[in-house]
Amino acid sequence: MQTIRRITALLAIIILIVLAYSTFVEQAHGSIYTYAHIYGTTWFFVMWALMLLASLTIYLHYVHKRQYSFRLSIISQDILHLSFVMIFIGAMVTHFFGMEGIIHLRESKPENSFQNKRDGSKQEMPITLTLKKFHIDYNPGTQAPSNFISNVVWHDTESNISSNATISMNNILNTRGYRFYQSSFDNDHRGTILTVNHDPWGIAITYMGYLMAAISMLLTIFSPKSTFRKLLAHPAMKKSLAVFLLLFSNIFLSSVVNSQYNTVNAARQIPTISIEKGKELARKQVIYNDRVTPFSTVAHDFLKKIYGKDSYKGLTAEQVLLGWMMRPDAWKAEKMIKIKNGELRKDLGIEGKYAAMEDLFSADGTYKIQKYIDPSIEIGANKAVTELDEKAGFILLAVNGQLVKPIPSGIPHLSESKVTAEIIYNTIPFTKILFMVNLTVGFMLFIFLTVKGTLNRYAIITGNITLAISLLAMSFVYAIRWYISGRIPLANGYETMIFLSLTIMLITIFLQHKLTFLLPFGLLLSGFTLLVSHLGQMNPQISPLMPVLHSPLLSSHVSTIMIAYALLAIITFNSIYAIALSMKKNKQREIQQLYIFSSILLYPATFLLGIGIMLGAVWANVSWGKYWSWDPKETWALITFIIYAIALHRKTIAFLQKPINLHIFLFIAFTTVLMTYFGVNYFLGGMHSYA
Repeated sequence: MQTIRRITALLAIIILIVLAYSTFVEQAHGSIYTYAHIYGTTWFFVMWALMLLASLTIYLHYVHKRQYSFRLSIISQDILHLSFVMIFIGAMVTHFFGMEGIIHLRESKPENSFQNKRDGSKQEMPITLTLKKFHIDYNPGTQAPSNFISNVVWHDTESNISSNATISMNNILNTRGYRFYQSSFDNDHRGTILTVNHDPWGIAITYMGYLMAAISMLLTIFSPKSTFRKLLAHPAMKKSLAVFLLLFSNIFLSSVVNSQYNTVNAARQIPTISIEKGKELARKQVIYNDRVTPFSTVAHDFLKKIYGKDSYKGLTAEQVLLGWMMRPDAWKAEKMIKIKNGELRKDLGIEGKYAAMEDLFSADGTYKIQKYIDPSIEIGANKAVTELDEKAGFILLAVNGQLVKPIPSGIPHLSESKVTAEIIYNTIPFTKILFMVNLTVGFMLFIFLTVKGTLNRYAIITGNITLAISLLAMSFVYAIRWYISGRIPLANGYETMIFLSLTIMLITIFLQHKLTFLLPFGLLLSGFTLLVSHLGQMNPQISPLMPVLHSPLLSSHVSTIMIAYALLAIITFNSIYAIALSMKKNKQREIQQLYIFSSILLYPATFLLGIGIMLGAVWANVSWGKYWSWDPKETWALITFIIYAIALHRKTIAFLQKPINLHIFLFIAFTTVLMTYFGVNYFLGGMHSYA
């Protein structure tokens, strides 16, 4: 059995390496190449099959040794492990027997076959589809699509039954085991392209596995005699634990914090409107970013994107934007275009962090950035070049009158309450204020705790008041954003970080009455997430969702994943502190306490991560016909789940039974969370890169 354990461990390591490596292969060679050479190969499936077989052998050996009973905790374990077998079988059935392809329909022309994606062959169906009409719905007053819609007639050739159907984003046609998804359309809008999927058994088996896994995870959490419940009853949890080590530097904080308003430059007056006129124009409604919005939003987005701050030389955002629109000849000399990359600034001959618009053009009017945009030229500042080009383009749009558009007749205006809400949202830098407050108070409590060894009554009260105010304020911000956008704010990095900060604060408030050491950690971690969201707010903000994202499954998927990430972040900082304690003498008791605490949180964190991944798979299946496509973020989410699932098997892994080893393992494991959330977005791309 020891040999099988070693083989299983080796297979797990190989699988994790292959999965991680494949995401970089896809980045370099594309998804088709990666599927042909890795994901779709026989050896890839054999590798998974061997891993599953070895794991089952170990588990069956464990089942044989134990005394079988109908205890809920035992049953839940059996169902959980069986669910992964079901999911694997479902994936095998999908791979070997499922069909996926494309069908191209033109108006009034019946079609009963589709092109198989795998081999390019024509596959006939027992169904004939005829396109009646294709059309696009747009967001009011804009050319931004809100939905792509195909009205079709389908005819069952065997039963001779016909019916009308509407196929649109997240609204599929499902008949005779064939599912049809809106995929693309012809430029003349008289033809549509649908994705066809025929996989009734693979999807059914996989979904059964998902359901079994979710049920077993819930049973494990609530079963009175499960390992999770035993850990909750551990004596170490009846006493307060030690403080978390929270690594944060005042130097880092001070490098981010800037005063909201700069002093007015008395050396020269910049032509613009008065502040009173700016306030009046702030409420004027226009079309911007594919939606109806007050002019205030345009101005704040403009200034944040160009300058990176909320005001310029004492002028409001409205004054700055109107100044550019009215007198670009005067404003082109203002050094307000922020360039972060030092190499690019040096090459352009710009001193300081800011450039004027005229600095980007040579004397003969040549655009200096153009030579860097050439894809054949590679320099270290590629990303900075793209950002600078976007900023210059943003200014030119404003100067040419293309940044904002008047609302066409017949398009409904925003209510006055929505205008007011959006102006409040734009004007008050909630995330900036709150990340500063949370980090400052959290850091002070951390220092107090490390010096005194405990938090006294006044420190606890201070932490609780700060946390409560911050939670209420951010809940208000989240609610306003929800109200303004008309959707749950979970569609991009900024919104998910806000949700993560709220989750962390809620978890801290819920647990801190018994575990007071969570106060400084909760404040600092929520402060970090708010800091990240603040930095992400420098680019355009609220915009309509892509049509494919209009699904309630998206909100469930993202929120579940973000709660899991919040718990895993808590575990990570707990492990950091434990590792720091291990360098001191006579701290084994505290390390053991932290070991129990991390072990408890591992269960809901890993289970929520797994459920979130499964919800994402269902959403993907509803949205574009595949519940798993080995997209980089999917792959890294799976890597993360496998690694944390390993930590749940401490009883069978001797190395992880030693508290300090588990803490080290969990600290390293969090790098996969960072890669999944940040790394994929910035380095690998894919279908999830918008998040």
